[in-house]
Amino acid sequence: MSKSTISTVKFFEIFPNVEFARQYLEARLWPNGPVCPKCKITEHITPRKAGFYRCNTCRRDFTIRMGTIFERSHVPLHIWLYAMYLLLTARKGISSMQLAKEIGITQKSAWFVLQRLREACGNDMEKLRGIVEVDEVYLGGKENNKHMSERMYGDAGVPSKTAVVGMRERGGRTKAVIVDGPGATMLTNTVVANVEKGSTIHTDEYRGYSHIGKEFIHRTVNHSQNQYVRNGVTTNSIESVWAVMRRGLHGVYHHASKKHMGRYVNEFTWRLNDGRVQRHTLERLDSFVQAVAGKHITYEKLIA
Repeated sequence: MSKSTISTVKFFEIFPNVEFARQYLEARLWPNGPVCPKCKITEHITPRKAGFYRCNTCRRDFTIRMGTIFERSHVPLHIWLYAMYLLLTARKGISSMQLAKEIGITQKSAWFVLQRLREACGNDMEKLRGIVEVDEVYLGGKENNKHMSERMYGDAGVPSKTAVVGMRERGGRTKAVIVDGPGATMLTNTVVANVEKGSTIHTDEYRGYSHIGKEFIHRTVNHSQNQYVRNGVTTNSIESVWAVMRRGLHGVYHHASKKHMGRYVNEFTWRLNDGRVQRHTLERLDSFVQAVAGKHITYEKLIA
């Protein structure tokens, strides 16, 4: 086993029950002591039983769950941590059916747990820099597998799927953004919003990237002529991201609706960034836990 990975047995030695998980979460999310989720203060707080705290300012009881993806969930905290462990160590993801079997809940509840975890994955606000590879992709069900009456095509015969723009920093982080369509304006605005100006952008020769040279140093490769590397210019890294994402969506999840596709994309990009396998499992878990604050989402909002 890799030195950066811990086994399931080792995981449950570290987090054997709810109390150990609660103490760990409090240490990560409240490094300076309990914080009232309403007042946002640490003063005048009294510990109570079973992980509850009383804010004497607003007269409100609270726990570490409030204001996070764990709020109003009946799943024990150490099982939540185990679900995180499974998601961050599975290169192509874990299905709700498999998670339900692993942690002993219904498939519906497991799907909700996974969507809450994905909700915590999309909080990377830092811009990419240096050499950044950019490419676009359509994600969704295969049109050839649909009945003719259900096949939907957009402009220029392009399948009506979810358009995603991906950006990968050479030797660094990855970002992927859901867009309405890969037009020139949309592509330019997406890259400007996520990449520092003056960076070097590598793309193929799709005409939608024609305006990027105004903000960045733009280099291209011509895939139509089987050119994939030219003097160090390539988009192979970002295309490898699509390969992993497609294998996960088709082989593990089988179906991801357009409505929720953004969360699945966030999951895969998070796993390439803070969840990359070069980091120790516990370091990846620490990063995941840091992202759960302020990401509470209800089932009603999720399915609305």
